[in-house]
Amino acid sequence: MRPENVSRTVLASGVGAVLAATALLYVPELAGRSAPPPPGPAERAAHAATAGAQAALPDLVALIGDREKWLRAHPGDAASWAVLGSAYTERALRRADPADLPRAEAALKRAPGSLDAQVGMAALANARGDWAAGRAWGERVRKADPKRWSAYPVLIDAYNGLGDYKAAGKAAETLAELHTGAAVSGRSAQLYRDRGWREDAGAAALDAVALAETGAEKAVALSRLGDLAWERGEPAEALAQYGAALGLVGDHGPALAGRARARAALGRTEEAVRDWRAAIGRLPLPGYLLEAGELAESLGRDGEARGLYERLRAGRWPGAEVELGLLDADHGDPAAAVRRLRAAWAGGHRSVRVADALGWALYRSGEPKEALEYAKRATDEGLRSALFAYHRAEIERALDALGPARRHLAEALRTNPYFSPLLAPRAKEAVAALGDFPDELPKDARPAEESAGATAGGATAGGATAGGATAGVGGAGAAPVAASGTA
Repeated sequence: MRPENVSRTVLASGVGAVLAATALLYVPELAGRSAPPPPGPAERAAHAATAGAQAALPDLVALIGDREKWLRAHPGDAASWAVLGSAYTERALRRADPADLPRAEAALKRAPGSLDAQVGMAALANARGDWAAGRAWGERVRKADPKRWSAYPVLIDAYNGLGDYKAAGKAAETLAELHTGAAVSGRSAQLYRDRGWREDAGAAALDAVALAETGAEKAVALSRLGDLAWERGEPAEALAQYGAALGLVGDHGPALAGRARARAALGRTEEAVRDWRAAIGRLPLPGYLLEAGELAESLGRDGEARGLYERLRAGRWPGAEVELGLLDADHGDPAAAVRRLRAAWAGGHRSVRVADALGWALYRSGEPKEALEYAKRATDEGLRSALFAYHRAEIERALDALGPARRHLAEALRTNPYFSPLLAPRAKEAVAALGDFPDELPKDARPAEESAGATAGGATAGGATAGGATAGVGGAGAAPVAASGTA
């Protein structure tokens, strides 16, 4: 899975945290209604949010309709405006439909002074890709009420978008101290994944499955397990997790997209194409359009691929600079990609996603030296991404840094040999073209201590010291390979 495709699911869980806080003010009003038939969809959505769980999408839609009706008769109810605005933002994310975002802003502005509405404004800014505004709103709430747990998910999203991973980690630790539940465990899994701690990420993701209280929330947690398996290069395991998620929520967009990737990796390409069509029909995210187009292109379905690429170009989803940049870099105008991504970087969007995409666009525009600095930013942060490693390797090949290129190609294929239907085969071809590490490195490519040993006396032509310890290939090749495997 492209690393960028994690972000929308994470954002939706951040908006769910906003609803969890605002619904506390909504549930008592529901409870006062004359009583108990079983809870209806709007009540279920409110109770799920109160517990910090994700509501089913039909229940969320019912909650929106219920609050709209209530506010027509009670326009001064600030708490309900905060609920409605946050619910609009979540629906926009879960449908990939930005039309709800202006409605969210208008509703949230009807609750001036409300901390819940301010958290909602942070979530709205994040949904628009305005990470600086998201951070400003979130920090405003945190300053006013440091123990308001719902402020921390939106702060984590904003910090990640700005590339401030240290602050994101601290916010995640505070969130875990203030609140529990599947959403919090899911956040921990995401944090560990981004640091490259795969075992910890898997354990936290399993906790999220165990703690999930609704079918919708469990589907999110299972889909996350599938994503982690996919990123480890285990498509069969990923397929099982996505299937379990879809058994709970049959049209779960992230699980449909994940199953499409896994099936393509397993050679079940017709099923993969059908899954991509279903995923895009349910959740037309920019990253999904790009991935589906690249699968179609890899299968020789050029017309279908062009249609998907054009649909991505014509879309109006905010914050899609990475997807549009990669589209232009690989399937359009690399110079336009550089301009778009430079603007994002200058605007403070300094995440590893933007660094990787900008580096790749510069390489595709014929500027590999500058590109390498951004590729290093992307790969050195901690996230173990096959795509990032491949991009860096190709940039290094262009600079004739063949040893590092070999290492990063090997890392990409070791991390996930199926990472892209277009680029993974090219990575394998590049490995074959480069061949194995040379048995004997030239003198100017040896580590300093080896060269010193050779002139001081005792090093043989093969790089062995008089005492018999081999210093040559192990110093320049084997150690960096081992290090890259634990990055």
